[in-house]
Amino acid sequence: MNEPVLAAKGEHELFILPGMANRHGLISGATGTGKTVTLQVLAENFSMIGVPVFMADVKGDLAGLSRPGSENPKIAERINRIGLSNFVFGELPVIFWCPFGVQGHPVRTTISEMGPLLLSRLLNLNDTQTGVLTLVFEIADDGGLLLLDLKDLRSMLRYVGDNSSSFTTEYGNISRASIGAIQRSLIQLENDGGDVFFGEPSLNLDDFLQTDANGRGVINILAADKLIQSPAIYATFLLWLLSELFEQLSEAGDPEKPRLVFFFDEAHLLFDNAPKALLDKVEQVARLIRSKGVGVYFVTQIPLDIPDIILGQLGNKVQHALRAYTPRDQKAVRASAETFRTNPALDAERILTELGVGEALVSFLDKEGKPNIVERALIRPPFSRIGPVTPEERSTVIRNSLLHGVYERAVDRESAYEMLRDRAESAPAAKPASKSKPGRRSDSPIEAMAKSAARSVGRQVATGLVRGILGSFLGGRRRR
Repeated sequence: MNEPVLAAKGEHELFILPGMANRHGLISGATGTGKTVTLQVLAENFSMIGVPVFMADVKGDLAGLSRPGSENPKIAERINRIGLSNFVFGELPVIFWCPFGVQGHPVRTTISEMGPLLLSRLLNLNDTQTGVLTLVFEIADDGGLLLLDLKDLRSMLRYVGDNSSSFTTEYGNISRASIGAIQRSLIQLENDGGDVFFGEPSLNLDDFLQTDANGRGVINILAADKLIQSPAIYATFLLWLLSELFEQLSEAGDPEKPRLVFFFDEAHLLFDNAPKALLDKVEQVARLIRSKGVGVYFVTQIPLDIPDIILGQLGNKVQHALRAYTPRDQKAVRASAETFRTNPALDAERILTELGVGEALVSFLDKEGKPNIVERALIRPPFSRIGPVTPEERSTVIRNSLLHGVYERAVDRESAYEMLRDRAESAPAAKPASKSKPGRRSDSPIEAMAKSAARSVGRQVATGLVRGILGSFLGGRRRR
């Protein structure tokens, strides 16, 4: 089913065309103006045409997608105003995920898969510390030392710090002060709960790309009400998911509909205090991931939260009411109005401050990829429940999921921590040998050749050698 589903109605019925849905989008508006319901409606629309969805639920309200809605006076009024016939309430296929494994299937990744660039953002490292962390990853690659969880990274940092002088010739200077700073940041990350999603089994992104028996796209909902309390962790984790999709999916050309639609709620957190190098990569991902069949929809309060170079790529727009209490608010209203294709019959700047709850200025792309003129419209009511689910209802969905039991038990296989521990324990038992310099035994030609071969194999086995666009690793990823 590729027929578009009604999203809103103004002078005309408004649809997001499936073939244009991977051209990205923006949902914005002040608190309490209806963004969450719009997000819910668009997720329903994509699911019903067979497109899987990923969304983070920062308030718990989106879980209602898993249950049918029910009539109330406000919904009845909106149904009548839009003129919907044969409106039927119903639930959508949902999979719940949770970084903490409490409100859904656990979501994990490995340290290697996160990579040094995103991990540096997570740890709030400066440029020098980021460079040192990158060298630590490279040394681990060369030694075939898998970095799966935080204890692996801690062990690797300690090992590199203790032996920094021996790495200087090949890798450059490694500051012990920077090693110490990274170790302290790791402690803070653990205190913030950020260590919980490092480990195995790591997420298989194919599990996001599912449809149900009726051909509807599965809506993947990440419970983020606790995660959002650490904004940097939240933003970095979602950015990692997005970058992994970019790395793993093949080119899709110009698909009839997206492979996946990714909603990035509280999108301003992605750009707050982000270094330029990371912003450049985000812009690159947003520009190129469209060719992989992924549509990215940023959800935020005001369009000014999104850098211009990314805002210009967002073709499908739903703008709810904005407030104009301060000069910055007035600038946001003006800038938002100017992003739309002008409608001669509508004063967008004035209307933006007058819109009621559930109303929005809407402009979707036409079949040629050009923005339609902006219309004042009423968002259709969702078919599913507006609001949260009970713990019992959530548990039922989790238990009935085909993924139940796949991610629930953590696996701790041999990796850098165990390998370095065993190496340290066996070192005192090594036989004395001639030394070429104090404290270091010279290798025989055979040993040197063996070490070189081992390092070459280690690079391939541990990480596949190829770094992804945001520092994650491509190749040899699913190691189960």
